[in-house]
Amino acid sequence: MPDASLPVLRQRPAEPSMTVLPPRSSSHLGRHLQFGLAAAIAVVLVAVALFPSLFAPLDPNAISLSDTLKPPSAEHWFGTDQLGRDMLSRVIYGASVSLFVAFCAVILAGIFGALLGITAGYLGGTFDSVAMRLTDIQLALPAVILALVLVGAIGFSLFNLILVLSLANWARFARVTRSEALTLRSRDFVLLAKLAGASRIRIIHSHIVPNVANTFIVLATLDVGIIIILEATLSFLGLGVQPPTPSWGAMIADGRGYLETAWWICGIPGIVLMLTVLSANLLGDALRDWLSPTMTRAW
Repeated sequence: MPDASLPVLRQRPAEPSMTVLPPRSSSHLGRHLQFGLAAAIAVVLVAVALFPSLFAPLDPNAISLSDTLKPPSAEHWFGTDQLGRDMLSRVIYGASVSLFVAFCAVILAGIFGALLGITAGYLGGTFDSVAMRLTDIQLALPAVILALVLVGAIGFSLFNLILVLSLANWARFARVTRSEALTLRSRDFVLLAKLAGASRIRIIHSHIVPNVANTFIVLATLDVGIIIILEATLSFLGLGVQPPTPSWGAMIADGRGYLETAWWICGIPGIVLMLTVLSANLLGDALRDWLSPTMTRAW
């Protein structure tokens, strides 16, 4: 028996639990700043590309031999080239051409590659094997070399350039969406749709495509930068947008012989090209984190 002389220790009532929220990480703020900067650059570029005549001060093809190789000034913000053409106007109209080509090529390559990948991943069998071997062949060929061969074979035009860039970039969409479709076809909601008697087309349209849309959007955003660089490379080599239409790649090529005396001819289009690709990549990374279920809490 317990000794009555000893004090009785009473248990202290439990205090209500408090949830301590972790401090907001500085990486969250940095992620938001990166997304905001990339979105701002993208909005400006899209506005300039859609309405170049509202922003360009002069005709991009107007030649003025008395104004050749003028450095950046209040009259010509980006200077002039070897023919006296205003570089600011040419960069603005070059944005219109480059972004139009990139968006069209991404849409064509994305639709074709995604449909092929989703169909191959869901159906499997011989169709999947043939489709993936074609994808492997395309991925084994360098995109620049393939584009050079195709442009030389079908000729020079804006439509042909878009077609060539689409043919050189569809394989990434096919490979990624096929892996997504392979995972989704064994999920419970797809199996239940099969048991309910839904057709393959209905299952792909109603269950596979909506669940692949997030991955498609991220991949398309990242692919914009890749296609812009590829288009600039072809224009630099003289196989892309043909003169007198302004193109960033062609402007960089025109300034090669003036690096010591007029750096702005190729330097400024190169900087704009770099900022465009950087903003596309940052937007793609931000969309990937935002659309990913495991990264949503970081936002």
